[in-house]
Amino acid sequence: MRRADVVIVGSGVMGAATAYWLTRLQPGLKVTLIESDTRYEKASSSLSASSIRQQFTCPVNIRLSQFGIAFLREAEQHLGLPDHPVALGLQEPGYLYLALPEQTAALRTAHQIQKQAGADVALLGPEALRQRYPWLNVDDVALGSLGLSGEGWFDGPALHQAFLKKAMAQGVQRLHDRVVDLDHTATQITGVRLASGSTLPCGQLVNAAGPWGGEVAAMAGVQLPIEAARRTVFVLSCPEPLPQCPLLIDPSGWWLRPEGRFLISGSEPTQTEPGLPLEPDWAEWNDEQWASLAHRIPALAALRVERAWAGYYEMNTFDHNAVIGPHPDLHNLYFINGFSGHGMQHAAGAGLALAEWMLQGQAQTIDLQELGFERLVQNRPLRELAVIG
Repeated sequence: MRRADVVIVGSGVMGAATAYWLTRLQPGLKVTLIESDTRYEKASSSLSASSIRQQFTCPVNIRLSQFGIAFLREAEQHLGLPDHPVALGLQEPGYLYLALPEQTAALRTAHQIQKQAGADVALLGPEALRQRYPWLNVDDVALGSLGLSGEGWFDGPALHQAFLKKAMAQGVQRLHDRVVDLDHTATQITGVRLASGSTLPCGQLVNAAGPWGGEVAAMAGVQLPIEAARRTVFVLSCPEPLPQCPLLIDPSGWWLRPEGRFLISGSEPTQTEPGLPLEPDWAEWNDEQWASLAHRIPALAALRVERAWAGYYEMNTFDHNAVIGPHPDLHNLYFINGFSGHGMQHAAGAGLALAEWMLQGQAQTIDLQELGFERLVQNRPLRELAVIG
């Protein structure tokens, strides 16, 4: 098979974004995406709740979100094609984190980090919350943190398809096949073995395999602590409108946001084994969960569960943060893995940073050095505390 300058394993949103930026920064670069699931039925890109926030506890994640929201607002300029306009349906009502009295110190600490990083967030007491959201019960709430701008949700599958179509319009090839092994020496990847029996030589290899990133890394003898962590999303109908409803994170752990005329909601899973089948876990919807929702939003006492779906977080069990950049020994192996539930919102910035790293030796636009692979080797976790679900 024809040698590729860059082979990217996985053409979900991370692989597609990286391919887009590589061929935008260096037109004519020979980039091949390898994808076994070209209908994206199991891809996190298709099953994500597709939201964006700046309320993180690691400044690097805030920087990625700030780049991400600017990119989403101008997605048509970046990704539009004559026969494929980009319509992401971006809405920015904010995220609202609620805290009980014992949780306020952590919320204030996170708020300081966010403000220092330039996030447009505000702390609101119970009375201010009642005035802004009269449908919300905050009798037991001591404090709320609201994103005033730059936070909301969008059509994630549409963003993924826009990245993919634009990349292919720029000359990227997508190969429908499955990677079964990697040929390598002690210092580099030399070829990608495919289920079809072919071997594809490559100059550089990108692991963008999402929840299966650990399996791909293992083919090169590399330990990457990524697991497929199943999350269930429930689609709810509510008989009463909830004006200006943000993405709400309850102190008990569940989240909820509008989705068209419905609401979608999820919570911490009851089963945490890696690689569970992509089927909704209906055990997560029970009387206790219903009561918790109805306590916080009394109108939800009359809700109805319409349907549910399940998707994977590509969970980095080391510190719940992404791994982006080169391997220290296999110098042509690059990672863009482990986003632990916040990948869709960070794809634009992460793909750009990795493309710059590959072409120019370091990320130029967004400083992502602290997300490098070296921290795994040095046992130096960069813990993100604001992981939802």
